[in-house]
Amino acid sequence: MMELGEIELFLVKAEECLAGAESEFLNGRYNNCANRAYYACFQAAIAALVRASIRPRGGQWGHDFVQSAFSGRLINRRKLYPPTLRTTLIRNYALREKADYDPDQVTEIRAARAVSRTEAFVNAVRGERGEPT
Repeated sequence: MMELGEIELFLVKAEECLAGAESEFLNGRYNNCANRAYYACFQAAIAALVRASIRPRGGQWGHDFVQSAFSGRLINRRKLYPPTLRTTLIRNYALREKADYDPDQVTEIRAARAVSRTEAFVNAVRGERGEPT
C-alpha cells in the first residue's frame, strides 16, 4: 500500500531527527538539538497528516501549512491528538529559528524542554499507528 509506505517513511525521518536531537543534547550542542527537535516534530506531523488524508495544495509541505493543519484539523476538529501538543510545532519552530539565525545560543534548559516536547509529540503520532509509546 503506497500511502502506508509514505507514512512509514516520514515516521522514520521523525525518529531519526529525534535520535539526533537527543544525541546533540547529550553532547552539549544545544543549537543543533533545537534544529533536530523541530524537524522531528515536522516530519511526525506530516506522517499524521498523510494518515488523515490531509495534503497541501500543490504538494509542498510548508511549515505554516503543517503547523496549522496539525493543530487545527487533527487536534481541534478531529481530536486525534491531545491539546497539550497544540503549540509544540510553533514553540519548536521558534526555538529552531533562534538556534539557526540568532547570535544568542540556545540554553541547556530550553534544549531539554524541546527534547521533552518532541518525545511526547513523536510518541503521540507513533502511538496513533498502534505501536506502544
